[in-house]
Amino acid sequence: MDDLVLAFILDQFKVKLKKVTIRPINEGFINDTFLVSDLNGPHYVLQKINHAVFNNINALQLNIKQALHFLKSDDYVSFYMIKTLDKGLVYKHNNDFWRLFSFVPNSEVYSYTSDVKIAFEAGRVLGRFHSLLRHVAIDNFTTTIKNLNDLPSKINEFDVALEKTSINLKEIAQNEIKFALATKANFETFYTTKLPYRLCHNDTKLNNILFDKTSKKALCLVDLDTLMAGHFHYDFGDAVRTVVSKSKENEKVLTKIHFNLNLFEEFVKGLFTHNFNLSEKEIKLLPISCALMPFMHGLRALTDYLNGNIYYKVSYKNQNLDRCVSLFEFTKKALKHQDAIKHIIEKRLIKNNF
Repeated sequence: MDDLVLAFILDQFKVKLKKVTIRPINEGFINDTFLVSDLNGPHYVLQKINHAVFNNINALQLNIKQALHFLKSDDYVSFYMIKTLDKGLVYKHNNDFWRLFSFVPNSEVYSYTSDVKIAFEAGRVLGRFHSLLRHVAIDNFTTTIKNLNDLPSKINEFDVALEKTSINLKEIAQNEIKFALATKANFETFYTTKLPYRLCHNDTKLNNILFDKTSKKALCLVDLDTLMAGHFHYDFGDAVRTVVSKSKENEKVLTKIHFNLNLFEEFVKGLFTHNFNLSEKEIKLLPISCALMPFMHGLRALTDYLNGNIYYKVSYKNQNLDRCVSLFEFTKKALKHQDAIKHIIEKRLIKNNF
């Protein structure tokens, strides 16, 4: 992205800048994100919104604005949206949509961890997030991506992709296709059970949590684009998949992929320092959600691979297939540890008198 264009975009927001440096942040797969640093001044996060994925930009921005109003407390650090010169929440330039956020100082993210404190803090801040949004009216929030975490719809998309893809791609991905077809039945009970809807983040991978660089205390969740109605299990299972395995999402060395039960226990311990009144049905299905979310993400990556990589950003040809293989490997580990996962959850609920 041209620095002169980025500088022009920044000038359209209500910020006073002196000597600016701009560098890309490459953590996300959807939006283009840049860290804006000013000499001896505040920092900002500038984003170009992927409006091919998020087609209702105004609703997207309003969701975030509403949520940030409630996401404030002594143990939850708030960031804020910066308005444009004409008091809007987004600036349109050449059919691209841009927004600007404040930057949380002295913060960092982790893509994975082996530190039990990080695992505990990830759980604690997720629990706080849900407790702060517990009484917010879900109907006031627009669905930004339809069926985002709905496995039945992802299975339908996979079936269509499988039918339309080339023989060559089908041959290359044959093992992953077989696993997907054989494993999907494990999650039928989840979608036949009537679970309550909650206001969820819906994309709680570890690198969407900010941590204090000094204390390692979790500060807040970022990347609120998918904040909308969902089941608590989406946030729980998605956080678990990136907290308990010290491996990249497209890890090629499968022996590095683990389900670390010690990290899981610390995560659960942190989560249930807050009580957000999970029902018996929700509690019963927490263990399977640890396998559901990696399976769903793996299936989405596989579908995108079969479709020719049209959704996720890829830096090399088979990256989506590598993501799928890695996520399916973690799914196997999560299914293997279902009894241990259930025991840890029940033990923590009893200790906290929930």
